[in-house]
Amino acid sequence: MALIDGTTDDLAEIAKVARAWYDGAGLSDIRRAAPFVHLTGRFEVPDRDPARLTQSEWQHLRTEASELEYPWKPAYQVLVEAAHAEPVLRALFPLASHGVLRFSTTTHPRLSIVAPRLVTHDIDRYSLAMTVMDEDSALFATAPEAVAAAVDRLPDGLTPVALGC
Repeated sequence: MALIDGTTDDLAEIAKVARAWYDGAGLSDIRRAAPFVHLTGRFEVPDRDPARLTQSEWQHLRTEASELEYPWKPAYQVLVEAAHAEPVLRALFPLASHGVLRFSTTTHPRLSIVAPRLVTHDIDRYSLAMTVMDEDSALFATAPEAVAAAVDRLPDGLTPVALGC
């Protein structure tokens, strides 16, 4: 999982980043040394604490949702923020791709996905499905409505996120 990314045509700049990383520089120091570097929002979590990894992934997801350009970006960003505002979802490890938000009770690399999944369709339509292959089982006009329905459909007895070893 990338902690930084960026684009440059200057190989010396890439070498500068690699050297700073090798020397143990922090992410913000690397960013200052090489302005082309973009911090992804994932934190360094050297102890691999599952709760901190989950917080880090939420940070990354929120950063990504606010910065990337998608046709459905505003609706997707609203969905991510609504899910993050819900404590029970915020406690789960988030996964996102192409406007779809899912949750796991374990971190990478071995994920344990729990239903449901939330889908962004456009600015005023979200859906909820209970399995990956499931058709959208419910449509909602707002992200908070979809998030509330997702919380209602979570399985009972969820435990804190564990390391997915």
